Amino acid sequence: MPGKERIILGIDPGTRIMGYGIIKAEGQKFSFVDMGVVNMTQEADPLLRLERIQQEVTRIVQTYHPDCLSIETPFYGKNVQSLIKLGRAQGVAIATGMTLGVKVFEYAPLKIKQSLTGKGSASKEQVCAMVFRLLGLHMEQPKYLDATDAMAAAICHGIHCRLDDLKQTTRVLSTPGSSTLKSTKVKSKKTNWAEFLAQHPNRIV
Repeated sequence: MPGKERIILGIDPGTRIMGYGIIKAEGQKFSFVDMGVVNMTQEADPLLRLERIQQEVTRIVQTYHPDCLSIETPFYGKNVQSLIKLGRAQGVAIATGMTLGVKVFEYAPLKIKQSLTGKGSASKEQVCAMVFRLLGLHMEQPKYLDATDAMAAAICHGIHCRLDDLKQTTRVLSTPGSSTLKSTKVKSKKTNWAEFLAQHPNRIV
């Protein structure tokens, strides 16, 4: 069965640099739509940075109309203040997406790296290389790898959506009366039984 087509927005939250990436996912095929960063390093006021995140997420959603938003969760570090700031940035992006009617899904950095590279300890450069490989990109590596991190979040959700589609298909096929595969097996069993009787008429009572 062909997979459902989805436009997925990935976001790598940050209060200085926010990465975003948009892909089209259809089954096992992922296609590049757009990616980039929102650079807020010139803005000193932390509250104005949050406002910028809200404005940019709104612009991206209204431009590409994604079906869902996949966002990287803040990782737990020793710097509590950095974690608080990152959590605020993520919260604004999530709230903006939900307000605009976009379903939001969260993935830990470890989960995203494992989904793409098979290694939770993969570097940003390794994640970037795998993103380029999966999307068939031949452009230059972006200056800020926050963009490819965001792409990785989008692809990670696309992979898990594909797995969910396969599970749903399996459940449908296992439902009595709805499986072509099951019907074929039953027909094959009857045919084999008929052939057995034809070959062993003495077994008929």
